[in-house]
Amino acid sequence: MSFADEAFEQMKRNFRSAHSGMMKKANRESQGEPLILSILMQKGEQTPSRLAEFSGSSSARISAVLGTLEKKGMITRRIDSDDRRNILVSITSQGKERIESNHREMRDTLTWIFEQMGEQKTHDFMKLMNEFVTYMALTHPGEPRPTKELVQESLREAQDSFEKEFSASKDET
Repeated sequence: MSFADEAFEQMKRNFRSAHSGMMKKANRESQGEPLILSILMQKGEQTPSRLAEFSGSSSARISAVLGTLEKKGMITRRIDSDDRRNILVSITSQGKERIESNHREMRDTLTWIFEQMGEQKTHDFMKLMNEFVTYMALTHPGEPRPTKELVQESLREAQDSFEKEFSASKDET
């Protein structure tokens, strides 16, 4: 087995086992309430079908999540005055508070982890993550792989952007 195959298998094991409470929570919520609230927070009022499309969930799953969120007072649903066949979903102030709280908790957790790792390891990790995400953005299952030139250009742009952002954030502290 090649190193790349071994790395792929290890990554699958890591994500499947979800060692940490944070990973378990992220896995549990990735198709649920926080995702829908985040979409509404970012994109504003949406139809249930658009929420299903954005989240990659079935309409039945979206319906169940919306029912739960509405009972909790985190969303409202109303009939579209322009097209009475459509329902429009909006986030409430309580829903916004939940998303902001989730973001604060995630930020606090990740900054603690990065503090434990130290500045150099964190920088190295973020640099590698940036490279990994760049490769992910360039490739799509079932499609031809990008040219070497496109990969090099994208990696160079991503690296330049990373260094500027990292340096800027470092200067702010």
